[in-house]
Amino acid sequence: MTAARKLDRLRSILSGSGSAVIALSGGTDSTFLASVAAEVPGLRLMAVTVSTTYMFSSEVDEAARFCGEKGIPHRQAAFDIPSSVASNPPDRCYLCKKEMIKAISAVAREEGYASVFDGTNADDLLDYRPGLRALEEEGVRSPLAEAGLTKDEIRALARVAGLDAADRPSDTCLLTRFPHDTEIKHSDLRRAGEAERIVSEAGFAGARVRVHGELIRLELMKEQFELLALTETRMTITSALKKLGYRYITIDAEGYRSGSMNKTTKK
Repeated sequence: MTAARKLDRLRSILSGSGSAVIALSGGTDSTFLASVAAEVPGLRLMAVTVSTTYMFSSEVDEAARFCGEKGIPHRQAAFDIPSSVASNPPDRCYLCKKEMIKAISAVAREEGYASVFDGTNADDLLDYRPGLRALEEEGVRSPLAEAGLTKDEIRALARVAGLDAADRPSDTCLLTRFPHDTEIKHSDLRRAGEAERIVSEAGFAGARVRVHGELIRLELMKEQFELLALTETRMTITSALKKLGYRYITIDAEGYRSGSMNKTTKK
């Protein structure tokens, strides 16, 4: 099936819902979903963005800006680090997703919306995604996945639609920067977020900072290794990260891998 036909199928799914709250993270998938939904005649729509200390504040700001431009009612659902994920357990993503969906679903009930949608795409169904179980348990639908839209197709369609989020690098929460069974503190999250901002602004967008106590392990995109080979660039990043209090800065020879901290939980 072509991407165009899948897009028609997506519109049909959205139209049939009557009213819906979209879990809007500010990333490419949920932004594209909200953009398409905003153009569906008769669909009563609201977007809700979860705000926590382990999410990037820039994503919340971007979601609010987008909704303002599209005229989509937008709410924030803020909460602290849930006690269930404070120790970063192996099933962290499942537990966190449960808390997020409960917060979003509460808004949907309060405002009288029939459905809650999220931005899971067809590719996500093929990967290790423990949060998918939470979506199923809470009755959340994933219209992009139902329509069969893949990540590449969504990006292509988002470019055609002129969305700024079309080529935004995929991101995950800051808890994924730490090993499982590590007690997470607010100060650790802020420092990791600042470290990743430094790396990104130095020309390494999409790279990940993995924190192992006093050691940082940088996972770069394959095309970024050449840039890091420049002594001046390497020393600038190293100096900035050490000023944050990290003692050792290392480069992961394998480069960026989605979910690299989850390897011990995969089967």
